[in-house]
Amino acid sequence: MDPIMIDFPTMFYTKQLLIRMPQPGDGKSLCEAVNASIEELKPWMKWAQNEHSEYDSELVIRDTHIMFLRREKLRFLIFLKDTGQFIGSSSLHNIDWDVRKFEIGYWIDTRYSGKGYMTEAVKGICDFAFNQLDARRLEILCDTKNSKSKLIPERLGFELEGIMKNSDLSVDESELRNTYLFAKIK
Repeated sequence: MDPIMIDFPTMFYTKQLLIRMPQPGDGKSLCEAVNASIEELKPWMKWAQNEHSEYDSELVIRDTHIMFLRREKLRFLIFLKDTGQFIGSSSLHNIDWDVRKFEIGYWIDTRYSGKGYMTEAVKGICDFAFNQLDARRLEILCDTKNSKSKLIPERLGFELEGIMKNSDLSVDESELRNTYLFAKIK
């Protein structure tokens, strides 16, 4: 079956969060959150090396909206349920629809970091993947130097399957980096 024919919800709620597919018009919120967090994101994200414009952010939103509809990458925007404030993003990417394997990536607006929101969001996305997408395997990969990112799979009961040595370059391409491979299976 062509993945574009797989039906599933485009939004869901957790205790404190609304998690949904990007929609045209979300670029302004994305731009504000990225720019507020640029210094914290810069060491880990290649796309966060410079401040973003609203135009560029809206372009990203529309592109990820289309990828979501095509089932190529399922990017979710994360909002506080009570206020509607945009606080971050997480995605299911590197998708293998035959195996039903997904990699989870995430980042949070620094102003909302340390409050458990991203752990709650990733847990919600894991539940969504297992229950709505019939996922058989979820993976989280993170740089071994990114201690904050590592905490999320550990808190959510992912198994550390290994450390991939010299598997990536640092964002500034100045050194080889090691990557943790965490996984959870159904």
